[in-house]
Amino acid sequence: MRRIAAMPEGLVKQCDLSCFKRPPLMRLVSLLLVSTLSLLSLAVTAAPRVQVVGLFPGAAVLNVDGQRKLVRVGQVGPAGVEVISADSKSAVLRVEGVERSYGLSRELSSGFAEPDRRQLSIAQGQGGHYWIAGSINGQPVQFLVDTGATSVAINEIQARRLGIDYRVDGRQIVVGTASGTAKAWRVNLNSVKVGAIDVLGVEAVVVEGGSPTDALLGMSFLSRVSWREDQGVLKLESKI
Repeated sequence: MRRIAAMPEGLVKQCDLSCFKRPPLMRLVSLLLVSTLSLLSLAVTAAPRVQVVGLFPGAAVLNVDGQRKLVRVGQVGPAGVEVISADSKSAVLRVEGVERSYGLSRELSSGFAEPDRRQLSIAQGQGGHYWIAGSINGQPVQFLVDTGATSVAINEIQARRLGIDYRVDGRQIVVGTASGTAKAWRVNLNSVKVGAIDVLGVEAVVVEGGSPTDALLGMSFLSRVSWREDQGVLKLESKI
C-alpha cells in the first residue's frame, strides 16, 4: 500500500485559494456578457430624440436632440434621420432604419425638453414702420415688417445676391404691388432669422425688378411666431 505524505499547512491554504479560481472559459464568457450589456446600454442612451416641428410639401422641419433643420424628401438630417415623404399633414421618417408616419410635433422618443421661447422687441421707426436686421438662408438682410404682405418678399436683385435660383426652383406667379401687377416666383427659403428667432422652411416670393427695396417680413414668417404691438414696440416671440 502506498503512503500519502502529509501536506504542509501552508500548502493546503494555497491550494484552497487556487481551487476556487474560475476556469479561463468561464471568465471569458463573463467578460463578453458584461461588454455586451455595456454596448446595449450605450445604444439605448444614444437613441436620437426627434420631433417634427414643421411640415411642408416635400420637406419637414426636424428637431433632433435640440438641433433644428429643414430636411427635404430624400435628404438625411441630424443623427441620420431621413425624410422619406412629407406634405402639410404628416411626414414619413426613417429613424435608425425604421420607417413610420408622424404628424406635427410627434415625439419619436421620450425625454425631449421643449426649448425656451425666444423674444425680440422692435422699436417703431420713421413713419410708424418697423425695420429689423436679419438673415435669409444665413445671409444678412434688412427687413421691413409688413403685416399686410402675405409672404416674405424680396426683389430679384436681392435673390441673386442671396444665391436663390428662383427661376429654376420657384413657381412663376403674378403678384399685386403698389404700382400694379408684377411677375414673381414663389420659393421656399431654408431659414429666415431675426434676432434669436429662427424659422425654417418659410414661403417667400421673388418679385421681378428692384421692388420692394427692403425685404418684406410678411405673414409667412409672422404667422409662425407670436407677435403683438404695444405702445410703439413690436414684440415677437418664438412658438417653439
